[in-house]
Amino acid sequence: MLLCDFTNLESEIRKLEAAGFESLHLDVMDGVFVPNITYGMTIVKAVRQCTDLIVDVHLMIVEPEKYLQAFKDSGADIITIHAEATDDACGLLKQIRELDAVAGIAINPGTPVSAIEDCLEFADLVLPMSVEPGFGGQSFNEDVLSKFKQIRKLAPEVLLQIDGGINATTIEMARQAGVELFVAGSAIFKTEDYEATRNELRKLMGGVNEPI
Repeated sequence: MLLCDFTNLESEIRKLEAAGFESLHLDVMDGVFVPNITYGMTIVKAVRQCTDLIVDVHLMIVEPEKYLQAFKDSGADIITIHAEATDDACGLLKQIRELDAVAGIAINPGTPVSAIEDCLEFADLVLPMSVEPGFGGQSFNEDVLSKFKQIRKLAPEVLLQIDGGINATTIEMARQAGVELFVAGSAIFKTEDYEATRNELRKLMGGVNEPI
């Protein structure tokens, strides 16, 4: 949702619902963990009030432990923290589960899978970033694709999500690497017809039913 038209937020959500999208991915940035600042609980709550779609909150912030309850209370169904933002990723994943939310952990392109290996048993979702966090519209980093295969061997049941540079050129290679959840920003919001774009992306994945 980082690249949507926030002056018409409800209208954008209605268009995404009508197009058949299954979840809304909200990038929360604090200007500390990443260079940019986006939004916080107020926008998450506004989105929640507009829709029954899954609200997927990606916390690109320092000290995420201070805000887990607040984001859950604001309507988050999925809460993803960054391994690089905490010394207690396992503990925070447990807390997210205790809040009855899906517990996700993300790693930056330069962070190896070994950094989160001990936490995988507490994660429901793992997100190896395919761009550096903090900016929309970046180019896809193919080097991260090997991480998905590593994670699948270590944690066969965990959901694999990708975020960054997903478009008509990159979505098939991500699917082939085992990705199940695809976050697309520019590929959707820079087009006129969201449904046609979604259908085209699914076609490029071979018609499989992974959520976008």
